[in-house]
Amino acid sequence: MSFFDKLKIGLGKTKDNINEKFNDMFSNFRKVDENLLEELEEILIMSDIGMDTSTEIISRLREKIKKENIKETQEVKNCLKNIMKDILEVKDKELVIETKPSIILVIGVNGVGKTTSIGKIANNLKKNNKNVLMAAADTFRAAAVEQLEIWSDRVGCDIVKKDEGSDPASVVYDAIKKAKANNTDVLICDTAGRLHNKKYLMDELYKIQKVIDRELPDADKEILLVIDATTGQNAISQVKAFKEVAPITGLVLTKLDGTAKGGVVIGIVNENKIPVKFIGVGEGINDMEVFNSQDFVDAIIE
Repeated sequence: MSFFDKLKIGLGKTKDNINEKFNDMFSNFRKVDENLLEELEEILIMSDIGMDTSTEIISRLREKIKKENIKETQEVKNCLKNIMKDILEVKDKELVIETKPSIILVIGVNGVGKTTSIGKIANNLKKNNKNVLMAAADTFRAAAVEQLEIWSDRVGCDIVKKDEGSDPASVVYDAIKKAKANNTDVLICDTAGRLHNKKYLMDELYKIQKVIDRELPDADKEILLVIDATTGQNAISQVKAFKEVAPITGLVLTKLDGTAKGGVVIGIVNENKIPVKFIGVGEGINDMEVFNSQDFVDAIIE
């Protein structure tokens, strides 16, 4: 099965949720007018895209309908898909990992699938002939180190770890030393996800970034925030909170399979102008791929 097929299956609930409402709406309207646009805006809001983004989409759609004199409802749907795709096409959507080593810091609250995402990203990089090293710098959550170790074994890459409760920045420091010595392509660092204690998290990430800047000042660095799509609008709040503690370069979307709230992705990207870099739609080691905006929109709207 291709990843697009997995994506369509994984986003099935989101697709059914949106398309059922679309089909009911379009069957009730014989012409493209303001009433149709108002109802369409309500559907977008109810699909977890968010109030501000839904309003912007309808505004852009209204202009396009007027400019191109659109009369058919199917054309409205096609325009809508193109607008959504444009929103998702944020610059710098590719991983920037040209230096050797490059560093990927992975952040996110506990329970979003952070450790699993690290394993799947590492697997994706290894398939592209990258030499990967993991750093278990989430030293405070019980079993976090052991979970990452399991993934390092599955993927077949090395890991740097210390005892639970150790200083996370010291783990990253040791990992950088090892990455330099072993000519590693990409170092992926797990981090703690205790957002409820924002001051502590900020201090911790600051220390880690200070170590990286000192030891690898010229290295390419990605800071990826892992988001659980099932949390809907709460995911938008998480992005805003983490932006205050770290300069996020990209998003990793997890648990899209089995949620009707996949539309939240569009709102997150539009409000924060941060690109989605990876998308996960399953439990398997190969169930994470580089994000493709066209595939995503095609998977949620027929």
